[in-house]
Amino acid sequence: MISRSLYRSAQVFALLLILIVQLGVHTPLYAQDPQFSQFYAAPLYLNPALTGINQMGRAGLNYRNQWPSIDASFETYSFYIDYFIESKHSGVGLIVNTDKEGRAGLKSTNVGLQYAYQARISYDWTFRAGTELSYYQRDINFAALTFGDMYDNNGLTGNPTQESFNTGQNARFFDMSFGGILFNGNAWLGSAMHHVLEPNQSLGGGESPLWKKFSIHGGYRIPFTAISPRAKRSTKGAERSMTPTINYKQQGSFRQLDMGIYFTLEPVLLGVWYRGLPVNGFEGDKFSESIVSMVGFNKRNLTIGYSFDFVVSDLSAASGGAHELSLTYRFSLDDPRKPSREVRELRCPVPYIF
Repeated sequence: MISRSLYRSAQVFALLLILIVQLGVHTPLYAQDPQFSQFYAAPLYLNPALTGINQMGRAGLNYRNQWPSIDASFETYSFYIDYFIESKHSGVGLIVNTDKEGRAGLKSTNVGLQYAYQARISYDWTFRAGTELSYYQRDINFAALTFGDMYDNNGLTGNPTQESFNTGQNARFFDMSFGGILFNGNAWLGSAMHHVLEPNQSLGGGESPLWKKFSIHGGYRIPFTAISPRAKRSTKGAERSMTPTINYKQQGSFRQLDMGIYFTLEPVLLGVWYRGLPVNGFEGDKFSESIVSMVGFNKRNLTIGYSFDFVVSDLSAASGGAHELSLTYRFSLDDPRKPSREVRELRCPVPYIF
């Protein structure tokens, strides 16, 4: 029988999910956020409700280089640190993101403070709600741009352009995000809404809103012993499981689905998933973008991952795909005489980031 507290929490989560969907589905697209293929290795970037979810401390670094073979390459860096304050049932975190786009070096940097509250709603289920307040700065390297009057029949002349523009403009603004996640020892379902304030990110004094981004993500951990009773752990305490996962996101009219599976064979971690929309959506936007493969290594408190996006869209492999690296280090400030928090608290089964 479902407990009353679980039922009420499920109602709260359902209302939160409905609100996020309503905020997200009626907004046209003018901008798209950078993304990470290893989205669960960038937990604070994915959902502020994941702040401190490992019941310890955690520091991580993510790097993505997309389309390195063409001039319109994109580089994204993300650093985060978070910690769970057990006495307050709360997680606190800091995240710093930098994104560079194209030859002209359009650069966006933001710093965010995150907070998440954790509620144990039954013996098996836990609910977390989180929020983020962030500050953005965007600018561009105008000196890297070229114009028609800088060329002749022999190519680039080296002469400066006669075009006039304000090279000192940038955009600075505050933003907010929020999210929630419901989980037990084997399953989870989370949702987040970023750019709630829809700030103006224009560099030229016009209107260029940073539209709301909605995402929903979930998965289910399947221990190998559930598939075959003969499956055994070759190393004491080593994880042996597979975890199907999904991550759907929408920003205005842009929609994308990542779905795949992680294999945890500690110390080795493997993953493969598909990115695109395999079926026609509301606007007939069926497409396939990439096949992503990942390999990682987990040793004690350190996890390292590498993934490659093999492009299957019309852009083709000539773009160079995308390379991505992730690094996660876990730490604890607890008295070592205490039982571990994995014993005292329910552990979320989200793979690979703990």
